[in-house]
Amino acid sequence: MIQAQFGLPEIATRTLELYTTATLGATLEVPEPPNPAWRPVVDRLASAARAVYQGIVYENPRFIEYFRAATPEFELASVPIGSRPVRRTADGGVDSLRAIPWVFAWTQTRLLLPSWLGTGEALNAAAEAGDAGVLREMYEEWPFFRSTLDLIAMVLAESDARIAAEYDRRLVPLELQPIGADLRHRLETTIQSVLQATGKERLLTENAVLRRSIEVRNPYVYPINLVQIELLRRLRETDTAEPQIANAFMVTVNGIAAGMRNTG
Repeated sequence: MIQAQFGLPEIATRTLELYTTATLGATLEVPEPPNPAWRPVVDRLASAARAVYQGIVYENPRFIEYFRAATPEFELASVPIGSRPVRRTADGGVDSLRAIPWVFAWTQTRLLLPSWLGTGEALNAAAEAGDAGVLREMYEEWPFFRSTLDLIAMVLAESDARIAAEYDRRLVPLELQPIGADLRHRLETTIQSVLQATGKERLLTENAVLRRSIEVRNPYVYPINLVQIELLRRLRETDTAEPQIANAFMVTVNGIAAGMRNTG
C-alpha cells in the first residue's frame, strides 16, 4: 500500500492532497449531532445483522467445512505473505483465524463475505418494519451511517458471484454447494437492499473513478482467479505439492490481491 500510494511523486502528491482534504473536512465541517431517534434504528440493524452473521458462520455445523473447501484458506498458511501465522491455534475453527486471513481468503474468491454478510437482511427487516424513510434520512444526513453504507457498497461492487460460483463448482463437494448458493443469493439481496436504502440505481454512482477502476481491473483479475482454481484443485489432489504448482499458486494470490487493491 505504501508503494501504491506514495511510489511515484505525482501519486504521492495526490495522496497527500486527499489526506489533507479529508482531515480539514473532518476538522472544520463538524456535522450536526445525529438525531437521537436514529440510534434505536441502528441498534436494531446491528442486532439483526449480527444474528444472521452468527447463525451462518458459527451455528451452521458444516460452514467451516464449506469455507475450507471453497477458499484457499488452508493453502494460504504455506504462502509467505504475512508477518504472523494464519491461525492462533493449529486446529481451531473460525475463532482461531486472525482477522486478515479470514477476510483475505474470501477476497481471493471474490465473495468478500465478512464485509457484507447480514447487511441485506438487516436493511430489509428495517424497511419491512416501516423504517425505509428513516434509513434514507439517515443516509442523507448522518455522515457515519452514509460512510458505512458507502464502504459496504464499495465491497459489493468488487465482489463477483460468478467467480465465487466457479470456486464452488470446481472445489466444493456437491453436498456442501447449497451453502455457497445460499451465500451468493444473499449477496444479490444485499446489493438490492443497499441500493434501496441509499436511493441509488447502481453501486458507486457517486464515485465514478472507483467504479471505472474496478471495471478496468476485472478483466485482468478474472483469468487469475480461474488459474488459481485449477492450481488449488491440483494442490489438493496430492499430499505433496509440486514446487512449481505451489509457486504458481503464490503468484495467483499476489495477483488477485494486487488486482483487488486490498488484502483484507
